[in-house]
Amino acid sequence: MTSSRSMGRNGNHTSVAMFVLLGLSDEKELQLILFPIFLGIYLVTLIWNLGLIFLIRMDFHLHTPMYFFLSFLSFIDICYSSSISPRMLSGFLKNEKMISFFACATQYFVVAWMALAECCLLATMAYDRYVAIGSPLQYSAIMVPGLCGKMVAGAYVSGFFSSLIQTVSCFQLYYCGPNIIQHFFCDLPQIIPLSCSNTFVAQMTLLVAIVVGFGSLFVILLSYGFIAASILKISSGKGSAKAFNTCSSHLAAVTLYYGTALSVYLCPKSNQSMNPDKVLSVFYVIIIPILNPLIYCLRNNEIKEALKRLIKRATALCQSE
Repeated sequence: MTSSRSMGRNGNHTSVAMFVLLGLSDEKELQLILFPIFLGIYLVTLIWNLGLIFLIRMDFHLHTPMYFFLSFLSFIDICYSSSISPRMLSGFLKNEKMISFFACATQYFVVAWMALAECCLLATMAYDRYVAIGSPLQYSAIMVPGLCGKMVAGAYVSGFFSSLIQTVSCFQLYYCGPNIIQHFFCDLPQIIPLSCSNTFVAQMTLLVAIVVGFGSLFVILLSYGFIAASILKISSGKGSAKAFNTCSSHLAAVTLYYGTALSVYLCPKSNQSMNPDKVLSVFYVIIIPILNPLIYCLRNNEIKEALKRLIKRATALCQSE
């Protein structure tokens, strides 16, 4: 085990300089099979999310609050996936899956920041859908660009400070010996038990994530409660169906995100190489970022029309040259 001595701010010494990420599996043959699969998933995630951001920015028909929030959700998914996938992919090709203490802290900080920011952004998007369905005539007056910008900034800032508190409290602990992380990325529930010092404060800071996560979930559920009440007031079946369709994509994204996240962090842990916890984590941190663009675009006629307009403009530009 690689170790070093360095003095922290609080006077504690940090002896562990490197952690070992066990990854998804310790079977070399399986790792060689998984490498091209996850490389393809990562590249498609980048292409789809960057493409969606570009399309929203280029087409003025999509310059509405819903797509404004969606572009930032895509940005979060890019950062989220990029903080984990490259390190995981390199681990498939290495015999020694080492990660430095600082790199581990940085990875967790970014992962937690993006995860908590996504919770807040999903809550923001739920409120946006409530205003669109519950007060359609006042929608443009309520969801003005200034308010939308502040809501996005609030989501990112909340995630940033929540993540910062957790990261600092965890990585200032004294790590003296065990350095094997039973995961494919640095996650606090797997790191804190490796500490040789009192972990009470670090464990308590996990409550910050719980408050942000469940607080956002409460806002989402409350918004959908009001949405359901508004839909029930609509007399025509066609109108009710149209109102439901405006929030069905968001509801699917919320269900996937919170469903897998709660399964990962509430289910019993296992020390097996390829345990259900790791499989659920793959879906939570790798698959969802690639699914979000599909969820929001497959049945979205506005996105399809915007894509047709962009292709038409690009074709006309090429022909003029």
